[in-house]
Amino acid sequence: MFPMVTGFMNYGQQTIRAARYIGQSFIITLSHANRLPVTIQYPYEKSITSERFRGRIHFEFDKCIACEVCVRVCPIDLPVVDWRFERDIKKKQLLNYSIDFGICIFCGNCVEYCPTNCLSMTEEYELSTYDRHELNYNQIALGRLPMSVIGDYTIQTVMNSTQSKIYKEKSLDSRTITNS
Repeated sequence: MFPMVTGFMNYGQQTIRAARYIGQSFIITLSHANRLPVTIQYPYEKSITSERFRGRIHFEFDKCIACEVCVRVCPIDLPVVDWRFERDIKKKQLLNYSIDFGICIFCGNCVEYCPTNCLSMTEEYELSTYDRHELNYNQIALGRLPMSVIGDYTIQTVMNSTQSKIYKEKSLDSRTITNS
């Protein structure tokens, strides 16, 4: 009879634990019911990217010394650097620089290790095309700076929750400073 009583007690404990889990999940569901939707109507509204967002790479042809550090640190050997050695000045002359964004993993190693800072990440994330070959950018396409989302008056910008909290804190700080 003793094993039968312990079996009922274990069954009761498991039932209470299951009811507690169901209750906790129901409370979480109810807490989400009071929140506003976070849907962004994409072509007309765009979210502001974070400060350290890794978008399309920007390239400055005049700063590049054709050292090929970007090719060596790239995990997939992606940037294509064509150069020739100029004997009279004893330096490399950059001829062509290209990156295929269809293959790029946007790791940012090329930007981080560039000794002349001729590479930088932009906030451009709209790289979709119908043809995969259009994602191969040469030095002219890489040199083009994207238009800022904030500067485009035709699009409503939407801040994500962390950026809006920071913005609210900064505005509250400025109010307290001006009121003092």
